[in-house]
Amino acid sequence: MSYQIEFMEEAYNDLEALDGSVKQQVYAAILKVSQNPLPNTEGGLGKPLGNKQGRNLTGCSKIKLVKSGIRVVYQLVRMGEIMTIIVIAAREDDEVYEIAAKRIKE
Repeated sequence: MSYQIEFMEEAYNDLEALDGSVKQQVYAAILKVSQNPLPNTEGGLGKPLGNKQGRNLTGCSKIKLVKSGIRVVYQLVRMGEIMTIIVIAAREDDEVYEIAAKRIKE
């Protein structure tokens, strides 16, 4: 049961700005998680976010690529089985979550 992957325009730009090998790693991780993107609390592969550093990211999950230091924040639309990628950025938590919160509000 794979979810359809959609990118916010800004997230697609984030992906395109990455180095070639890192871009491939990120895309492979997104494809893997899209097979079961539910939060790990529901048996999925996503790590739920909730409130992070004072930013309400409830309903969002993250993919963490430890070696490359990249985080991917995404949101699920369960009814249509869509996985929307919100941000792809380096691992500085504050920055990644701040960007995600801003993009969700817009």
